[in-house]
Amino acid sequence: MNQKPSNAFIAASWIALGAGMAGFLIGLWRAEMQLNEKGYYFTVLMFGLFSVISVQKSVRDKLEGIPVTEIYYGLSWFCTILAVVLLVVGLWNAAILPSEKGYYAFSFLLALFGAIAVQKNTRDAKTVTKSVSKDQ
Repeated sequence: MNQKPSNAFIAASWIALGAGMAGFLIGLWRAEMQLNEKGYYFTVLMFGLFSVISVQKSVRDKLEGIPVTEIYYGLSWFCTILAVVLLVVGLWNAAILPSEKGYYAFSFLLALFGAIAVQKNTRDAKTVTKSVSKDQ
C-alpha cells in the first residue's frame, strides 16, 4: 500500500534540509578563512547532498524491483562515505575552534538527513499520484 507522506513530515524534511544548508552556508559566509577553504567546504556539502540523494534513490529502486547496477549502487555509497570523510578530515585539520567544528559537522549531517527525507517524500508523493491516476 502506497501512502502519501504527511504534510508535517514533508514540512519537517524541508525545514531540516533548509536549516542544515542555511546554517552551514551562513557559517561559511561569516567564517574567517581563505576563499579556497570556503570553496572546499561548499563543494563537500554539495557532493554530500548529491551522493545521499543517489543512495536513497538506488536503495528505493532496488526495493521496488527497478534494476540498479551494482557499480552505481556501490559508487553511491562510496561517494556518501567519501563526503563524510572529506568533511571530517577538513575539520580535523582546520584552524578553527572546536565549537565551530561541531557546528559545521552537525549542520552538514542535518542537511544530508533533510536531503534524504525530501527525496523520499518526493518519491512517495509521485508514487501515490501514479497509483491514484491508474485507479481512476
